[in-house]
Amino acid sequence: LYSGTLGGAMEAALQGIPAMALSQYFGPKNAKADDPFEAALKHGADLVRRILATQPKDTADYRLFYNINFPPVCAIDVKGTRVTAQGFRRDTNFSVEPHTSPSGRSFLWIRGGEQHIPTEAGTDAAANLDGYISVTPMRADLTAHEMLATMKGIE
Repeated sequence: LYSGTLGGAMEAALQGIPAMALSQYFGPKNAKADDPFEAALKHGADLVRRILATQPKDTADYRLFYNINFPPVCAIDVKGTRVTAQGFRRDTNFSVEPHTSPSGRSFLWIRGGEQHIPTEAGTDAAANLDGYISVTPMRADLTAHEMLATMKGIE
């Protein structure tokens, strides 16, 4: 929900356009490489073609979009692709730091939480940390459907 890349893909899907968000995960094995985007460059186009070739006809109100994350390794070390669920990092929080720009304006810098904390097996972050590209099929419907019946008592 915080990713502009994912937000763009979600909006495209809401407009009926096939959509994918592609992101490169950084870590000690690729952050200082000559091209830290090498894994995405080498594997991205073929993966997009494979997804488009297998994408089902989608007529749902909230159409599918895909969150694709490339692992924090060099292209040669990518182990393959995994279709995954969205991961959740418990005990990881964002922080905010106040700063002043060179022009004297105040702003807040948002710092992400630790990205190398393992998550449950079968999730995007777990696959990435294990060297796999993750593909998570998603929809924009954020309704907590399991709560609809419970909440009827407030009507």
